[in-house]
Amino acid sequence: MPQEIRNYLARLDWKEAQPPPVVDLHLYFEGNSEEESIAPNQWGDGRPSIAELYERFKWIAAQPNVDKVLVGLHFDWNDESTIDNFPPAENIHILSCASQSEVESWVTGLHADGVIQGWPYGKPGNAPEPPQGYTVYSVCWD
Repeated sequence: MPQEIRNYLARLDWKEAQPPPVVDLHLYFEGNSEEESIAPNQWGDGRPSIAELYERFKWIAAQPNVDKVLVGLHFDWNDESTIDNFPPAENIHILSCASQSEVESWVTGLHADGVIQGWPYGKPGNAPEPPQGYTVYSVCWD
């Protein structure tokens, strides 16, 4: 599966100064057992396993007031040292018309640092526009 993500990322017209790209929830998590690929500082210190994160975010993606769940990659996503692994991720974006407090309730127990509105580093070039009336919520870990 890391190769499938790498193939997708290789097709992007991404430039070094741009915000890191996003990838589909399933593309990132399906087959991913690399615990340190997301929120590595919290792994072993309260963050659930990658399998549990995937299950929770699949549940969130299935909510009727959620359009899409995307994984935001870390700035080092294309570093040569990670070429054979899943690219490191930094946050998860939920495009939803739910309130921020409802979204926050969905991520309780994930040892996240919080939920903010918007894209933390600006809108990635490959990110879709949220539907009218929807907000981008970003689940952040340090």
